[in-house]
Amino acid sequence: MNEAVKTKSQLRHETLQANLIDRYASKGCVVTAALGEVTMVVPREQLLAIATELRDDAAFQFEELIDACGIDYAGYGESEWVTQEASAAGFNRGVNRHIIDVSARGENDRFAVVYHLLSMVHNQRLRLRTFVDALQPIVDSVVGIWRGADWFEREAFDLYGIMFSGHPDLRRILTDYGFVGHPFRKDFPLEGTVQMRYDAEQARVIYEPVTLDPRVLVPKVIREDNRFVSNAQQDSTDA
Repeated sequence: MNEAVKTKSQLRHETLQANLIDRYASKGCVVTAALGEVTMVVPREQLLAIATELRDDAAFQFEELIDACGIDYAGYGESEWVTQEASAAGFNRGVNRHIIDVSARGENDRFAVVYHLLSMVHNQRLRLRTFVDALQPIVDSVVGIWRGADWFEREAFDLYGIMFSGHPDLRRILTDYGFVGHPFRKDFPLEGTVQMRYDAEQARVIYEPVTLDPRVLVPKVIREDNRFVSNAQQDSTDA
């Protein structure tokens, strides 16, 4: 039964990928399949037209937006730690990940917006990705296509500074009033830029420059097994 379901799922993915390539490859879209998921990179100037077709066309019918989020590709693929070996154990096992294809990204396309779509009619999922220019991170809002994108786009604006042209109410949604910067950008300091405290004498909240020292947090891994028991302890245990 599981094999039959798996086979049907694979066939759906292959059919979806073939249909997307046939329809949109000539429009500059790049379609890939990996880890049981189909991803299509869409040129940002064609996002609205293609998204509308994906929602309305009978071959696709992606009528529901599950999620939308921003990505910062600054320093993508680089790391402060060597993680090429021993990926099956220790903290570095989490970074031995599938590297996505970013060949469709332009030279100045530091940011991207990712949309996760669901077709309940065809029981299919699709990931859309569109890259955004670093100097002018602006892309069209899809709120007019999927109403549920409203808060997702506000979140991407707040955390990444990506602006969505045509959004009905583009303002911060998670950070505090007067917050400076976008905390999910790679160049935003981990310690932040300001700290706040309540001043009893002034009876109000005070904002001041952060006083924490910048540092890289490397997790300490403690394993309770015989590989880390001293020789003396091991001898006493054997006795």
